[in-house]
Amino acid sequence: MARSLLIISYYWPPAGGPGVQRWLKFTTYLQQMGYDLNLIIPENPDYPVLDESLLSEIPRGLNIIEVPIFEPSRLLSSLSRKRTKNLQRGIIKKKQSLVERWVIWARGNLFVPDARVGWKHRVVKVAAEFIAKNPESTVITTGPPHSVHLNGLDLKRKFSQIKWLADFRDPWTTIGYHHKLRLGKSARQKHENLEQKVLNQADRVVVTSPHTQQEFEQKTTKPVAVVTNGYDIQPNENIQQPSGKFKLSHVGTLLSDRNPQVLWAVLSELCDENSSFCNDLELHLAGNVSEEILRSIESHLPSKVLKRHGYLNHEDAIELMYESQILLLIEINSEITKAIIPGKIFEYLASRRPIVALGPAGADIEQIIEYNHAGSYFSYQDHTELKAELFRLYNLYKSGNNSGNSIDFFREYHRSQTTQQLAAEIEKMWE
Repeated sequence: MARSLLIISYYWPPAGGPGVQRWLKFTTYLQQMGYDLNLIIPENPDYPVLDESLLSEIPRGLNIIEVPIFEPSRLLSSLSRKRTKNLQRGIIKKKQSLVERWVIWARGNLFVPDARVGWKHRVVKVAAEFIAKNPESTVITTGPPHSVHLNGLDLKRKFSQIKWLADFRDPWTTIGYHHKLRLGKSARQKHENLEQKVLNQADRVVVTSPHTQQEFEQKTTKPVAVVTNGYDIQPNENIQQPSGKFKLSHVGTLLSDRNPQVLWAVLSELCDENSSFCNDLELHLAGNVSEEILRSIESHLPSKVLKRHGYLNHEDAIELMYESQILLLIEINSEITKAIIPGKIFEYLASRRPIVALGPAGADIEQIIEYNHAGSYFSYQDHTELKAELFRLYNLYKSGNNSGNSIDFFREYHRSQTTQQLAAEIEKMWE
């Protein structure tokens, strides 16, 4: 008899982003492995970004249960749609208006752990009806939003016989933007208490990085396993350099704090020192980019260099990766971001184009890049080294030799393989 899984997720197509793709692909491969899949998602969500192309990737035969949700973001949008969407995307400006400061304070202190917490009551009711008919279900909650994990907490209290796996795509109280939410003492304490309850009551915890695993293992005695994100695209079969300009591309959101001034300064110096470099250079940004970062780039580089794409659907984003000379991976220069392994890194690996990454020393992404011989990693202080590497890659480009990585270490990150790891964690709960 197939094991019954009840998965509760806020993000699902047509929502865009790597958080959607994680469980979209898990369900695809879990279904192929014979699991009975049941999915609870919001009926009328207010997603910050949409990617309609992902709808065609939903596996057939899923039992999808849509539960209505009240989205406070729709009320806030009456004040400013743009401000609300930016907050949903994690883009918080350093210089904020009075309205923006109030919205951020309300988000941090009135909605704990997040603005989707009100969805819980309806979800628990629907989930309880399902479990009553399927008493030996495995409940899986995935966050952010971390309020989704509170459903598992309530269901575990009501039905002690179920097994509950909590999947953390990002940390909770140490997530990068937490300190920007103007949290009061009471709200901060509530976050910590809820996180501790989830970690203690879940039968098993899954995270996406070794740093988060180490953090959680210090907070709970429950098993904590790493199941990274992955890729499900056809790996780039052509490792020769693409034609066209010396194209440096970043795919994904660039928050205000993810602003590598050292990179813009290095590119500016190379342009000043070498007119050929400047004529060949194109900086492509695909995704939501904060105004602060755009101003930083514009203050360093000629306007003709910057190419803005906005949010690209998944297929177009992959095409941009394949056509790039260098893929940029930029993380916030902070101790707490060492645990962040952005989902796009695995598609970067599959694209087989050289990666130039910047972030805090000792980050988990540094180890992945080094292990896979996929490029170079720099701290925000590595001005000279970064400049030398970019000029080296440019010279390879000019000679037609800026080829990609020909070693296929990255195949272990294929979604079929990461799903096998997840399934092993599910089965361990029932041993």
